[in-house]
Amino acid sequence: MIIDKYDEKYLTEAIAIWNEVVNDGQAFPQTEPLNIESGKEFFESQSYTGIAVDCGKAVGLYILHPNNIGRCGHICNASYAVKGSERGRGIGELLVKDCLTQAKKLGFGILQFNAVVATNKSALSLYKKLGFTQLGTIPKGFLKKDGTYEDIIPHYINL
Repeated sequence: MIIDKYDEKYLTEAIAIWNEVVNDGQAFPQTEPLNIESGKEFFESQSYTGIAVDCGKAVGLYILHPNNIGRCGHICNASYAVKGSERGRGIGELLVKDCLTQAKKLGFGILQFNAVVATNKSALSLYKKLGFTQLGTIPKGFLKKDGTYEDIIPHYINL
C-alpha cells in the first residue's frame, strides 16, 4: 500500500470514499455530498490531498489545509476518510503519518483537529497512539445525521 499525491485519476474513487463518510453523518461536518465538479474543485483546492492506494485502487484519503490565516497560518487542519470495507487495516494510521510528513514539508508547525467526534473511538485511539494532545471537550459540538448532538474533542500535535 502506498500514499500517493492526489491526481485526477483518483477523482471518482475519492468522491465515493468522501461521500461515504459524509452520508454516514457521524464524523465530518459536511452535509452535502460531492459530485464530479465539486469534488474536483475540493480535492485540488487543498494544500495537499493524499490517497491511500492498494492494488491500484483508492482505499482512503486525507485533505490538508491551513486551519486559519495570518498569525495563525502556521496551524493546519486535516480530515481523513477510509473506505468502509477497508477499515481496520491500519490505513488511517498510514494516512495520518503521511499527513504529518506533508504538513512539515509545507512549512506548517502544528496540526490541529477542530472536531473529533467523541464517539469516534478508533480516531481517538489512533491520535493518542501518535502523540496528539486533547484540548478538552466541547459539549454537543457535532450535529449527527439523526438529529442528536455529540461532544467533540479538539486535538493538536507539534510538527
